[in-house]
Amino acid sequence: MARYYDVHPENPQPRIIGQVADLIRGGGLVAYPTDSCYALGIQLGNQDGLDRIRQIRHLDDRHHFTLVCRDFAQLGQFVQISNSVFRLVKASTPGSYTFILPATREVPRRMLHPRKRTVGVRVPRHTVTQALLAELGEPLVSSTLALPGDDEPMTQGWEIKERLDHQLDAVVGAGDCGKEPTTVVDLSGSEPEILRRGAGDVSRFE
Repeated sequence: MARYYDVHPENPQPRIIGQVADLIRGGGLVAYPTDSCYALGIQLGNQDGLDRIRQIRHLDDRHHFTLVCRDFAQLGQFVQISNSVFRLVKASTPGSYTFILPATREVPRRMLHPRKRTVGVRVPRHTVTQALLAELGEPLVSSTLALPGDDEPMTQGWEIKERLDHQLDAVVGAGDCGKEPTTVVDLSGSEPEILRRGAGDVSRFE
């Protein structure tokens, strides 16, 4: 059964955030809130966790996992950002965007798109997510909590616990964080390509 952590959405309790971080460091898979719906998160390098996320969401090996980073500086350690897209990414972070960019050697190979060697990265605004990232000191490997067959993602922590109780190690409940996922923009080519229109404004990429 998954543990349930009830976290204040604006003033997350440090003790609880520390417990969640310890669980993630120990190989746990958690559902946690972001500024654009809930996500599944594991520690960087957790290969078993990647397989569990793929199983829950029915994903193939071409799925772009996302590194959820605390800030732009941390993001820059894991992806290659050319001069042409530097300002575009910096101006859009933090925010409801996921960017697909060429990965550096810091990213485990199993996380990469098999052909493009790219990975997703984002910097969220959500207070609870930021507190967790600060406690971890490293990015969370994440995937939007969108289940196969569902028209919309779940918006409440208790609902996620009821549905995925035996597939997760913990659920971090912090109220309704919405059901619109991030806007996904592929910046690995010569021109920006919008792969998914979501919560972020796409006008700057068109």
